Amino acid sequence: MAKATKKQALGRGLSALLKENSTNVTSANDKNADKVVGSIIEIELNQIEINPFQPRSYFNEEALQELASSIKELGVIQPITVRKLESGLFQLVSGERRFRASKLIGNETIPAYIRLANDQEMLEMALVENIQRKDLDPIEVALSYQRLIDEIDLTQEEMSKRVGKKRSTITNYLRLLKLDPIIQTGMRDSFISMGHGRALINIEDSEDQLKIYENIVANKLSVRQTEQLVKDYKDGSPKKKSAVPKKTETPKFINNGIKTFSEYFGHKIDVKLSGKDKGKIVIPFHSEEDFNRLKKLLE
Repeated sequence: MAKATKKQALGRGLSALLKENSTNVTSANDKNADKVVGSIIEIELNQIEINPFQPRSYFNEEALQELASSIKELGVIQPITVRKLESGLFQLVSGERRFRASKLIGNETIPAYIRLANDQEMLEMALVENIQRKDLDPIEVALSYQRLIDEIDLTQEEMSKRVGKKRSTITNYLRLLKLDPIIQTGMRDSFISMGHGRALINIEDSEDQLKIYENIVANKLSVRQTEQLVKDYKDGSPKKKSAVPKKTETPKFINNGIKTFSEYFGHKIDVKLSGKDKGKIVIPFHSEEDFNRLKKLLE
């Protein structure tokens, strides 16, 4: 109890400092900036705005409920990060899941680390945090890197230092964006891996890329087999013809209905034919959370 009382007293003191009309701390040169920036205080949830630069748009409800239960039991172990706005309110820099989960259980305040950031820095921090997530597919990572280049004007060398990745790693991700959009979608839906994609980049012709991609998916080829397939194709060996098989014509009833399946499940659905009017419908999933979401749709 003594610890909690001390924490609340500290929070009230800093909160009062932040709310003083004469103390509008929005830059490092403002009065009392040294006392506010870098502090961890309890902030009212209704004083915090969502980060408009957050690249992440989907938050799994079941996972949020689990986090909310943990916060109810143990509290918010890692404070969120916010920046102070000129309006006197705060804006999330990172920690939106903790913020949402705290609201779910009716908490009124949340511990927050305060820092200063302009709009460009906010976007950069949101993108860098997004890249560090473990549940991203290779194309999502590549797109985040590309946004850092386009919108923050970072070089690959600068980006390497910011995200703690080798420059060659960043280059390999960015090269994936040169693949045909259909192949990029296949990678996002886990039909092929990043290793398959890196091998396919060496095929310049988009049409041949797609034909080899279809062969990989249909025959469940490994990355090593794909690399050999691409090598044979580029070398012009006799195996080249088998690398680019004729596309099996998909029945009209499948073409007409597959879009409905894809929209319902929220993924591109794959159909594997085993005869004229026979086959399998393959529903991909990206994580345990995604699997549970699909399971609920089928209940």
